Amino acid sequence: MSAASLPGLPKSGLAGLIENWRSDLLSGFLVFLIALPLCLGISMASGFPPSAGIITAIIGGLLVSRINGSFITINGPAAGLIVVVLSAVQELGEGDAMAGYRYALAAIVVASVIQILMGFFKAGKLSSFFPASVIHGMLAAIGIIIMAKQIHVMLGTAPEKGSSLFSTIAQIPHSLLNPNHEIALIGLTGLVILIIWSVVKNPILKMIPAPLIVVLAGIGLAKYFDLNHEHMYLFLPDAHFLPHHEETVGPKFLVAISENFMSSFYFPDFSKVATLAFWEAVISISLVGSLESLLSAMAVDKLDPYKRHSNLDRDLTAVGVGNLLAGLIGGLPMIAEIVRSSANVNNGAKTQWANFFHGAFLLLFVVLFPRLIHSIPLAALAALLVFTGFRLASPKSFASVLLIGKEQLFMFVVTIIGVLATDLLIGVGIGIVTKFAIHMLRGVRLNNLFKIHFVIEPQSTEQVVVSIVGAAIFSNFMSLKTALANLENGKTVIFQLNNAYLIDHTVMEFIHDFQHNYESQGGHCQFFGMEFHDTFSEHPLSVRRMRSDNKSRRKSDHYGV
Repeated sequence: MSAASLPGLPKSGLAGLIENWRSDLLSGFLVFLIALPLCLGISMASGFPPSAGIITAIIGGLLVSRINGSFITINGPAAGLIVVVLSAVQELGEGDAMAGYRYALAAIVVASVIQILMGFFKAGKLSSFFPASVIHGMLAAIGIIIMAKQIHVMLGTAPEKGSSLFSTIAQIPHSLLNPNHEIALIGLTGLVILIIWSVVKNPILKMIPAPLIVVLAGIGLAKYFDLNHEHMYLFLPDAHFLPHHEETVGPKFLVAISENFMSSFYFPDFSKVATLAFWEAVISISLVGSLESLLSAMAVDKLDPYKRHSNLDRDLTAVGVGNLLAGLIGGLPMIAEIVRSSANVNNGAKTQWANFFHGAFLLLFVVLFPRLIHSIPLAALAALLVFTGFRLASPKSFASVLLIGKEQLFMFVVTIIGVLATDLLIGVGIGIVTKFAIHMLRGVRLNNLFKIHFVIEPQSTEQVVVSIVGAAIFSNFMSLKTALANLENGKTVIFQLNNAYLIDHTVMEFIHDFQHNYESQGGHCQFFGMEFHDTFSEHPLSVRRMRSDNKSRRKSDHYGV
C-alpha cells in the first residue's frame, strides 16, 4: 500500500486534485510569486537567457509533478547549480556566450540521460556516500561564489573581464566604493528588505513572499530612475578624496526578455561532445544536480506534516526526464528545490498538484505579461542571489558544523577552499579524501573502509537485534541502510554497538533518522553499547570511538534480553 493511499493521508492523482485543489492552488500561486524572480536571477547568473529558468520551472511543474516520487517538493532551477552551469557556458563557449549556452544545453541533455539511468538502476541511495560536512562545504563554497559575482551586479558594476574568482572577490571593495549609485540603491534596497523580512515574526506579513516585495520595490525605483531610457550623469561625491565619475543607466540594467515566449526556445549543439570540457560539464551537472535534488527531497520529507517518504529513485528519474526536455528547448537543469518546497509546505500544500499549479501560473504569466518581466531591474534579482548565497555560507553554517566536531569543521573548510581554488568536482573529491584520511588516522582498517560487518537476527517474534562490528562510516553503511529499510514495521529493533569501534557522524545521523521514522510507524528502537564509546563533541550525533580501556570487554552481551 502506497503512503498516499493510507487512511488519513491526502489522496494522490485526480482524486487528490478533487480533494485538495483549494489548498494546492493557493500554495502553487504563492510559490509562483517566489519562483518567478528566482528563476530569472538564477538564469542570468548562470549565463543563460532570463527565460531559461522559467522554461525549467514550467516543465518541473507541469510534467515532473505528474511522474515524480515525492509529494510536496517544487521542481525548478536552483542557486546551487549556478556555478556548474556558468562554468560550462564559459569553458565550452570560449568567450562566445551564445555558443557556450547551446553547448551547455547539450551537456544538460547528456547529464539528464545519466540521471534517468541512475534512477532506473536505483542509485538514489548513493547520496549517502557523500559525507554531510563535505556537502555542506560544497554548498557554502557555492554561496561564496554566488555572492562574489552578484555583489557587482547588485551595485551596477562589473569586475574586469577574464577575472579569476579570487580577483572577482578582490574587486568587491572597489565596487563598494565606486558603485553605479542609482542601480546600487535598487540592489541595496532589495537586500535590506530581505534582511528585515528574515527577522519579521508577524504571521500575516510573513505570508507575503519577500522576493515579491523586492521585485515590486525594484520596479518602482526603476520607473522613478527612468531605466527604460538610457542617460548619463556625473556623480560628485561629498568627500573630496573620492573620485568623480560618470554613471550610465538605462535598459541594459533591466531584464531582457522576448514578448513572444516561443521565441525563447533554443536547441542544443552537440559538436563538442568529444571534448574533455564537455564531459566535465556533464559529470558536474549530473552529480551536483542529482545530489542536491536527493538531499532536498529527503529534507522536505522531514517537513511533511503527513510524514510521507519520497521514492528517491523515481524522483531522480522524473527530474532526469524534466532536464532532458528542458535541455532540448533551452532550459536550465532542475532539482527538487528546498526553499520553494519549504514555502510550499508552509503554505499548506497537500499533494504534487501544488507543484503543477506553480508551473501553470508561470506559463500564464510569461505568455500574458512579458513586458512586466522586462521592467524588473537586474540589481533586484542580484540582491535575491546575494542573500541566497549568504544563507548558504552564513556564519551559522560554520557554527553548526563546529558543534558536531572540530574534525567536521576541518573537512567543511577544506572542501570550501578546494572548491574555490580548483573547481566543484575536485573540491568535493578533496573533501572526501580528507574524510578517508581522518578515518584511517582514527584506526579504520583498509578492509573496513568500504565494507561494513553487521548481523540482523530475530531475538523473538517482537524483537530484532542489529549487531554492528568494526567501523560504521559514510563509505560502507549503504548495505546496512538497505537491510534496515526491509525490516517489518512495529517491532522492537535493538542496536548492539559494543563491537563497533568507530561510528561516524553520517551513520549516527542515519541511525537517528531511522529511529525517528521507524518509531513514527509504531516500532521502537533501543541502543546498547554506547557506554563504551567516547564522543568528539557534545553534539548527540557526533563521531563515536571505542574507548581503549573497553576494547577487551566489548564482546560482552549488553542488550539484556
